[in-house]
Amino acid sequence: MNSKRALRPSTRPAAGVTRDASLEVGQLTADLSRLMNSHDATRLVLGLLYLSRTAHVDSRLSAAPTWPWLLHQAAKGEVPIRRAVTQCLGRWLPPTDIEGNGTGMRDAMPSLPPNIEVLLRRLIQAIGAAGQVGDLLDQCLLNLSAAQAHGSHYFTPQDIVRLMVGVAAPQDGHRVLDPVCGSGGLLVESHRYVSERVGVNPTMVLLGKEQHAHTSQVARMNLAVRGIDARIFPPGDSLAEPETVPYDIVLANLPFNQPAWAPKDRQDQPLVDPRWLDELPPKGSANSAWILHIAHALSTQGRAAFLMADIAAKSPQPATRRLRERLVRDDMVECVIALPPRVFGHTEATAGLWVLNKDKSARPGWGSADRRGQVLFINARRDFELIPASRARRLGARHTNRILTALARWRGLPECGSADLPHRDEPDWSRSCTTDEITHRLYDLMPTTYTAKPPEHTSSTGSRIYELKRELIEMLEEGHALEPRLLDALEEI
Repeated sequence: MNSKRALRPSTRPAAGVTRDASLEVGQLTADLSRLMNSHDATRLVLGLLYLSRTAHVDSRLSAAPTWPWLLHQAAKGEVPIRRAVTQCLGRWLPPTDIEGNGTGMRDAMPSLPPNIEVLLRRLIQAIGAAGQVGDLLDQCLLNLSAAQAHGSHYFTPQDIVRLMVGVAAPQDGHRVLDPVCGSGGLLVESHRYVSERVGVNPTMVLLGKEQHAHTSQVARMNLAVRGIDARIFPPGDSLAEPETVPYDIVLANLPFNQPAWAPKDRQDQPLVDPRWLDELPPKGSANSAWILHIAHALSTQGRAAFLMADIAAKSPQPATRRLRERLVRDDMVECVIALPPRVFGHTEATAGLWVLNKDKSARPGWGSADRRGQVLFINARRDFELIPASRARRLGARHTNRILTALARWRGLPECGSADLPHRDEPDWSRSCTTDEITHRLYDLMPTTYTAKPPEHTSSTGSRIYELKRELIEMLEEGHALEPRLLDALEEI
């Protein structure tokens, strides 16, 4: 990681310049996407944003190309700017292989076509005049997420990020881990969340792991441009080994219904892994393995918030049901939130946000209510809004605040306007249940099971259609999740 001094821009343009330059960068990015594929164009812009905040001084090599040098090259127009950009990127960008070793992203740089010279010069100058680049960085990550969503390497939407960090409620001094950190968005939001509450740069420890080398590099750039001190581990599979130190907070947007949790040569290993004390996770799905991995990583008062496909909350498969039984028996489940369908953009799969907590007793930093032996279920299936000028959906600020307020009241926290207002169940939306009732229902953790209104003699046609549609979506998703296990069974016959 570069020092904080190296992360500061060399100059700060006037406030009026920043907005105009930001708009120009956005337009130039769109123009570049017509000459290159959108994925490469976005990575190029992201790399230049990173250079503008880091490539200023190199005490080890005075002749190294710096950002001021690149700005000068773009302005004078005497040399091909593509060559200058390649030099700067190769020197300054973080490596994609082993942290702190290597020569940048030479193996990952997009090919720059010759017809982008004019656009490239204008782009460099616009970034140089932009001043604060947080909004530009956010837009780059949105573009990159959209470009690679077809491969399920999307980045978590910002409203979901805010919800996840809000329910986990990290504190100053906490150790925070994201084992599938993607672009580092959950770590960025954790830093912002704590900074707003302590009023100074927090002393928390932020750590991220990512399997894909190029995405790991994006996370390093994202955090560095914002001046956030965090460690992104070398690329690797987080499930390969258990965590060796405990964490106060674990945040994760897990891969939905990942078909396998370990290489085939390790799936029959003996029970020596501390994460699977009783039995190995099911071979055909990584859902259980991820949940056990996260639970094992928590400290004695640790909390976790992670996204999980609905199949894990209700599957009748014996191994999955035993996992839920273990979590309920250990009183680790704090809250399960059913999220609206299609808020992730890349998939029709329905999912929920699980909140685990090793200690639900009343205490500072968590709440004044003792919630041991209780679980809060929230059915936010209908809590979405349409994104303007598109058919896409998002959770939105209003629905995010509603969920955070309900959980704060249940915990007894003076957050989100919840002071002095006790929790009250809301039919068809939220309900606090005892672990005894969950046990009676065979450890079903689907919020819709507990929050549903009592059956009425009459109901509207629209309401019945909605319920039938929801049930059909859940059955289709369950069938899709069972496909890998059915194929495994057929191969063994």
